[in-house]
Amino acid sequence: MAERPTDPMTEAVRAAARAGVPRRRLLQAAAFGGVAVVGSPLLAACGTKGTANTSSSAAPTAPDKSDTDKTLAFSNWQLYIDVDAKNQNVHPTLDQFKTKTGVTVAYTEDINDNDSFYAKIVPALRAGQDTGRDLMALTDWMAARLVREGFVQKVDKSLTPNIAANLIDSLKSPTWDKNRDYSAPWQSGVTGIAYNSAKVPEVKTITELLSRPDLKGKVTVLTEWRDTIGLILLDMGKDPSNFTADDFHNAVDVLQKANDSGQIRQFTGNDYSSLLSNGTALACMAWSGDVVQLQADNPAIKFVQPEAGMMIWADNMLIPNMAQHTKNATELMNFYYDPAIAAQLTAYVQYICPVNGAKEEMAKIDKTLVDNPLIFPDAAFLAKTHLFMGLDEATEKTYAAAFNKVKGS
Repeated sequence: MAERPTDPMTEAVRAAARAGVPRRRLLQAAAFGGVAVVGSPLLAACGTKGTANTSSSAAPTAPDKSDTDKTLAFSNWQLYIDVDAKNQNVHPTLDQFKTKTGVTVAYTEDINDNDSFYAKIVPALRAGQDTGRDLMALTDWMAARLVREGFVQKVDKSLTPNIAANLIDSLKSPTWDKNRDYSAPWQSGVTGIAYNSAKVPEVKTITELLSRPDLKGKVTVLTEWRDTIGLILLDMGKDPSNFTADDFHNAVDVLQKANDSGQIRQFTGNDYSSLLSNGTALACMAWSGDVVQLQADNPAIKFVQPEAGMMIWADNMLIPNMAQHTKNATELMNFYYDPAIAAQLTAYVQYICPVNGAKEEMAKIDKTLVDNPLIFPDAAFLAKTHLFMGLDEATEKTYAAAFNKVKGS
């Protein structure tokens, strides 16, 4: 998901990146290093301010058990991988990976938002210990932070020819990992509004979401504050990629007012999906792919592109320091850049696909998805998307503290 899912890339630009994924997000025009397609919001979505690992010593690594222990532990967001129609605990693409490589994946959906997951793993990382994970998928801005802090390993590119061949141009060179030495996008997506059309009229704007009487006490907003504040800034007529401190605090004031009035029921990570499904929430800030999946069980749940625009982001695969099965994790990264596998994954999660060739493979799976802009966005769709400004560490802490004060943590 979205900070989910969420943060996007830019200097020149980044692309279809909370981040961000289903979920997710990001950054400052001057701070982002873009690649190729100048002016493309998809390109702009991928970058976040941050530099490659500059620590004086090499990242600590553990002896790799991959050749003798054919397993790996993968942490990801909820609703972010394909599942079997008859058994929700079975993931067909992971089964195919096991058939191809002999590696069994212990797949865990334990990322609810970037900050809480960081808090979970950072004690081990700071102590130079194993986190219990070999692979994880985090949003651009958090991925940038982990790279900057020296907490993730470089990818052995001799094992990832599919990534080199098939990663879409718009996501190749985020400022925080210009050569993709440490990361590869898992999925990308946009953040907008979701609502239950069987219970309330369409929610077209963030102002409506945060003030309409029929939604009072039944609204959720995202703990990924770049998504939440980004959408509010857009609604205020501001540019999330280039705003002032006053703009930010004015947006926080809008959020505070909505929270104080009782309009907001809860600040959520991915868990808004269950609240929307069971009727506890009637409308919320949401990540695009999650909503598409929820519609399979409840067609009344709708995704809305807010009139003022959407946020865009990417979630990135990373191998943490002291991972026990680095080679196995690297092979899994490469596996998902096979266009046929990428199409299978994307047909289920229905986020923006980062793999060239997947659109052609999608035609063999589900032709109705080939022209879906939430999966393969065109220029018109991308023109409605925005990234969040890149921040230095001090500003990031100040803004996070202001947001968390409203959230109550």
